[in-house]
Amino acid sequence: MTSEVQGVVAMAKGEPVSLVTIMVPDPGPGEVVVRIQACGVCHTDLHYREGAINDEFPFLLGHEAAGLVETVGRDVTSVEPGDFVVLNWRAVCGECRACRRGRPWYCFATHNASQKMTLTDGTPLSAALGIGAFAEKTLVAAGQCTKVDPRARPEAVGLLGCGVMAGLGSAIWTGEVRAGDSVAVFGCGGVGCAAIAGARLAGATTIIAIDLDPRKLDRAREFGATDVVNGSSEDVVAAVRRLTDGNGADVCIEAVGSPKAMEQAFYARDLAGTLVQVGVPTPDMRIDLPMIDFFGRGGQLKPSWYGDCLPSRDFPMLVDLYLQGRLDLDRFVTETIGLGDVEEAFHRMERGEVLRSVVVI
Repeated sequence: MTSEVQGVVAMAKGEPVSLVTIMVPDPGPGEVVVRIQACGVCHTDLHYREGAINDEFPFLLGHEAAGLVETVGRDVTSVEPGDFVVLNWRAVCGECRACRRGRPWYCFATHNASQKMTLTDGTPLSAALGIGAFAEKTLVAAGQCTKVDPRARPEAVGLLGCGVMAGLGSAIWTGEVRAGDSVAVFGCGGVGCAAIAGARLAGATTIIAIDLDPRKLDRAREFGATDVVNGSSEDVVAAVRRLTDGNGADVCIEAVGSPKAMEQAFYARDLAGTLVQVGVPTPDMRIDLPMIDFFGRGGQLKPSWYGDCLPSRDFPMLVDLYLQGRLDLDRFVTETIGLGDVEEAFHRMERGEVLRSVVVI
């Protein structure tokens, strides 16, 4: 039976979001209805509202979420009602060329629910990243549900659904940070601080945080940065070299989505060092590097998609580290809010006042 629930919808480009009644159908084959407990306010949701992703309005926003499985459709065996799950937007298909080659974290055909949630007048909703979790319930593909330890706080572990996972993975899996490495992180918002936490978890001994905002640099120290550089008053490349015995960092992580930050990260690497780009750029952004520098500096330049994570493998492990006190996910939660507070949370995020606002339902 279709459920009527409250959800946060972006009706048109650039307009404030609305809290409206939406219709969630019963799950069909391979689908699951999840009762949402918590969902983080991510910059990607703001991109959807601003029309920077596509123009398939109206959007049901929200995607960094955790909750309880309520009902499952036919043929679903991976989860059952009552399971505590973290939602993910990479439900690997197991059949595409990446999956067949044993690299499912690059899956090119990830699954979403086949049915659409709708407004009460029948208008179909586009679910943000195939999830749409700023709602009391949402409909997703079964593969988008990863069962984790129910002792974990939904507000904290739900953030693994996007930004925190992207940052952790950019260091651990894409950047392949090793014990003793030096790491420089450019941009200390939620993703950048997660990259710092990931570098610390991987055993990096020098972790340099770079930002223009002193408040963000203070936060970066809390997540494990050993040194900070204020890009508004220092030569960033020179500072990173000074802090790494004149060599540059083994791994530089660009977590802004800025051509300037990416250029700085490129030149702040050690020879044969790695540059990871996890910050999401806009379509008009470009980079311009002399080919001799690209060739002469060697190493690797790697974009990071979702931190190159595999949710079924990584979410339970990271939740276990959280419960052991080795990964402080609680520190990412600046505030908890209600469904009706998402629009103001967007403004606080734009002003840099929060690391993560989390909707609690």
